Amino acid sequence: MTTRDVDTPLGPARVTVDDPVGNVAGTLLLGHGAGGGIEAPDLLAATDAAVGLGWRVLRVEQPWRVAGKRVAAAPPKLDEGWTAIHGAVGDLLTGPVVLGGRSAGARVACRTAGALGAAGVLCLAFPLHPPGKPEKSRAGELTAVAVPVLVVQGDSDAFGGPTAVVAELGEHPATVVAVRGDHALKADPPAVRAAVTTWLAALP
Repeated sequence: MTTRDVDTPLGPARVTVDDPVGNVAGTLLLGHGAGGGIEAPDLLAATDAAVGLGWRVLRVEQPWRVAGKRVAAAPPKLDEGWTAIHGAVGDLLTGPVVLGGRSAGARVACRTAGALGAAGVLCLAFPLHPPGKPEKSRAGELTAVAVPVLVVQGDSDAFGGPTAVVAELGEHPATVVAVRGDHALKADPPAVRAAVTTWLAALP
């Protein structure tokens, strides 16, 4: 595992690189949520899954987090930082590149997937709506993605459970996997790892 600091228009970001043993089959770029960092249990589970399949994983700390701020930047700024980071690590992007993240990081991955040429999008605990406000759906961010999508959702997620995600997706072919737990996805990391392994292994 190595780290690299990269410059963005919003300040320095930090990228932690986990490489597999042997040749790199693809690259997974993972972002954190609005309330935590890259050590979140679901991000670590996804990292283990991808590395086990021969993928390189880049866990990204957004500039606001590196700067020690407690409140995330606004979505356009998150996307701007993420896009700059993607450009700065171009030498590490081997094979197909999957964008992903947990919660707010999953939203960033969805919103930028088309522009950045992602081969797929991994959403851990996608925040379908603010707690108690299902009318404020963010499903459009998911349904706008034109490449394969995996949503791993806790069955008691206050931001929208698996059933709600499936309902909001409509005809969109995203894969939704329900796991035990709430929005933090801390209850069953092995289930998260298994879901990511199965999906990544089946990517075209």
